[in-house]
This record gives sequence, structure tokens and C-alpha cells, in this order.
Amino acid sequence: MSSPSNAATAHWWQRGVVYQVYPRSFLDTNGDGIGDLRGLIARLPYLAWLGVDVVWVSPFYPSPMADFGYDVKNYTDVDPIFGDLGTFDELVATAKSHGIRIIVDFVPNHTSHEHPWFLAARTARTSDKRDFYVWADARPDGSPPNNWVSVFGGSAWQWDEATGQYYLHTFLPEQPDLNWRNPEVVAAMHEVMRFWLDRGVGGFRVDAPLPMMKDPAMRDNPPNPGRPTFHRPFGDYDTLIPLHNQGHPDIHGIFRGFRQVLEAYGREDPRVAIGEIYEFDWSAWASYYGVDLDELHMPFNFGLLGIAWKASAAARLVADIEASLPTGAWPNYVLGNHDEPRIASRLGSEARARVAMMLLLTLRGTPTLYYGDELGMPNVPIAPENARDPFEHRVPGLGVGRDPERTPMLWDASPNAGFCAPSATPWLPVGDAYTQRNVETLRADPRSILTLTRTLLILRRQIAALSGGTYRALVEGDDDGFVYLREAAGRRYLVALNFADTERTLTLTGVAEGTLLVSTYLDGGESLGDGGGSSAPRDLRTLRLRPDEGCIFELA
Repeated sequence: MSSPSNAATAHWWQRGVVYQVYPRSFLDTNGDGIGDLRGLIARLPYLAWLGVDVVWVSPFYPSPMADFGYDVKNYTDVDPIFGDLGTFDELVATAKSHGIRIIVDFVPNHTSHEHPWFLAARTARTSDKRDFYVWADARPDGSPPNNWVSVFGGSAWQWDEATGQYYLHTFLPEQPDLNWRNPEVVAAMHEVMRFWLDRGVGGFRVDAPLPMMKDPAMRDNPPNPGRPTFHRPFGDYDTLIPLHNQGHPDIHGIFRGFRQVLEAYGREDPRVAIGEIYEFDWSAWASYYGVDLDELHMPFNFGLLGIAWKASAAARLVADIEASLPTGAWPNYVLGNHDEPRIASRLGSEARARVAMMLLLTLRGTPTLYYGDELGMPNVPIAPENARDPFEHRVPGLGVGRDPERTPMLWDASPNAGFCAPSATPWLPVGDAYTQRNVETLRADPRSILTLTRTLLILRRQIAALSGGTYRALVEGDDDGFVYLREAAGRRYLVALNFADTERTLTLTGVAEGTLLVSTYLDGGESLGDGGGSSAPRDLRTLRLRPDEGCIFELA
């Protein structure tokens, strides 16, 4: 049984639920077809109604948009597409008035090739900014310094004709890697963090941090005979094991430096660092909390993104995470983000998406929701000629483009789904689902997935056991049934999930009666097997679950 978090002393990022907003796609208020910060401000009442506590805002910094904001030209400003610093300050203040904290993306591995540092660095080898980036001579035959491959395909090295060296880019050539072995880079980026912390942000989601520290000897990566490296194909990147181009042990010192910057803001108003750690060796993943919990507050746990939709797989993952956590560390779970197919499309049905939502919001740890998943938004098919994602253009034929999960939020049944004016053209299509699957329609439906998500968020906020209690699995080896207990302050709750599209009966030990709080069917559980209403105690020793049903019971 895992240890509880004391609700009275838990930090806000432990008690809360994070909601990711991709600002380009949330709400357009100026008619250019691109979402903006003013749109996010306008929808804060909706997010407060939904019950989220933290909004993570994807990049809004000035950028040439080669990778839609993850190529940063200026770390301490707002791109005019999205607004300005005054609008950002208004966002933080308005969110605070709704009881919501704002965290922002921090993109430390690379800048844009248009950043003033890089423009200066490539003027001459003697430039005072030259060592802000990773440069290397060509091999004797003129080829790149080693075999490292870009995540977006092709060599990770770009030849710079003017200065006669290669520069490193883990992602696009337009995203040159910073040299974090240079203390001046460390100091400059710490100042970036302070700039946003001083403006009141609750902390950072740290983008792609593992490549920040590479092997200083720049050795070749070994071949990868067991492709793919991750849970989906990555093209050329999968041909090699990324042994030397990321995750060098020195990264722990960088994370400790981040933590020190955050800790300087005091324990009365703690700030958080959540790292984008695509690591599926759970021992290695857990190391980024730090030996003394002095590194990342939470390395994102992406385990649920790639597992087969089987109860046994989910249970095994949770067991592995709980077993790997350092003492006192706080877990977290993710089911969707701007780089992954939408839950409803990935799992194949809304019914499964409902069970997945109950799983996410009842496990021990901090959950992260991706905008629109509360609606069961599907991926939107994007014709090849309309693809915007550079990943799709550079690694064609594998379907790696991320446009389908980045399409506009569906607000109502009007043209363009209320995302932008009917006369505007949204930057990505809204698809066909919006006429029925939108906030306005689903909010009025007492059995919608939106209503279910809000109900679960309300329960999580009201019941200490769901946000900070202990966790213990009762059924975890069954491919269809996953059942676990959450407990705090002497009150126990049972979560029972049927991953199958057929009815299942589970035999439970150690429990007797319980009162149904919510079923993913949102019908009072009339068909659960004993004929009682939702307020009637039920015998849980033999529990019948309908196809794709999840239930939460309070135990007697």
C-alpha cells in the first residue's frame, strides 16, 4: 500500500488537477483564426466551472513558428499573435481570482535560429555568444561529427557555411541546441525563469529537458535493433539508441539548479517544475526526482500513453510507478497532450475514454488533462496538403504529424465551433464532430462525458482519499477488471473499472457493502446487478460491471 499525502500539508500542485491549453487552438478573439491569451482569459470561468486548479499554457513566446512556438526567439515576451505582456499579466491575475494557477512552458534545450544569441553566435567563432550553442568540426571527409539523428529526421547536425562548423539541433535545424555546459547559459536561463516567476506564474512545465546534457565526448550512438525506441514510430530517430545525445548524468545538476531557483521564492508560495521526461525505464525515470527530492517536483509519467487497453497493463503500470517512487515523491499521470493522439481516437470509443477519465482522476498523484479531452474530442483527419506540423513534413509516410490532436476547441455548434468568427479561417480545421460534441451541448446533457469529467473533478476536490489518500490494488492481474482502494482519514473508496466491451462479474475479497457515488454511465447504476438506486448500499463481494463501465463506491 502506498503512503498517503497529508491533505493539510500537501502543496497545491499535489492537490490540484492540471489542464493543458494549446493557446493557438483554444479561442480566437481577434479574427485571425489563431487562438490567443485573450481567448484563454475569456474561458477561465469555464475552467473554474469544470473544476481544474492549474492551467499549463503551451508556448506563447515570440517565434518564427517553425515548430509553432517551441522555437523561441525571445524568452521574456509574448508573440503579438497571442497578445502582449500586459495581457499575460491579466491572465495570471484573472486566473488567480478564479482560484486557478498558471504554469508556463519553459523551453531550455534550444532556441530559435532567429534568437539574438544565435544570430551573434554564427557571426564568427570569436563571438562572445559562440559557446552558447553546441558547435563541432566536420570529420575529415566533411561529414557530421557523429551519427546523432534529429527527432524530426535526418542528421542532428547542420553545417554553417559562414563559420565552417556544424551546430547541433536535436529537433529542427531552426532550433539550435543551447550549450548547458556553459555557465553563462545557465545563468541566463535562470534569469528567464525568474522573469516569469516574478510575474506570478506557479512554475514551469520543462520542455524536452533530457537532451540538454549530452556526452561531452560526442560518441556515436549504438544501433537500435529492437525499434521503435518509444511507443510509436519516430523514423530515423528509432534507428539508434539515444545513449549519448541525451540524459547524461550531469543533467541532475541542471535540475538541481532549476529547483534552487524555484525554492528561492519561498515555501509559503511554492513553485513547481514538471519535466517532459519520455523515459519508460521507471528506475531511471524516478531518478529525476533527485536522491533527496531536490530535482524535478514531478517528471511527467507518460506510461499510460502507450500501454495496451487492458486492465492488467494499467494495473501493472501503476504498481511499477508506485514501486519506483523515491520515499516522499509524488506521482502523476497523463493520458493526452499536444504530441499524442486524442484519447477517444486512440482507444477507439467514447465509452473507453470515459473509463480512462475515471482512471486518470482516481489514481494517487497529480493528473493532467488535455484541452478537449473532457468532451471526448477525436483526432481530426488532416489531408497531407494541409499538414502544418514540421514533424509530418520531415518524416513523411509514418503518420507522425501532431496536427490531428491540436485542432481547435469545440465551444458550440456555430460555424467554426465557436473557436473563431464564422468569417475567419481557423489555423487547423475543426472537423465534423462539433455540431454535437461541443461545450454548450454537452454541458446541458446530464449524461455527457463533460458532465462525467466535472463530476469526477468535484468528487476529487471533495474527497481527500481521491486526491491524497493511500492506494491499494484489489484486482490487478485480470485483463478486463482493475479494482483498487483509496483511503484517507478512516474513509475508504473503491474504484472498479471494466476495460472490456462486454459485461464482467468480479469477485472481491476484503470488502462487503458500499454506496455507489458515480458510474461512467451516469445513470445511477440501475443495471449494476442488485436493482438499487445510487444511494442504496450494495453487496460488493460479487460486483457486476456493464461493458466499458467504471464505478466509484464509498465503502461502509
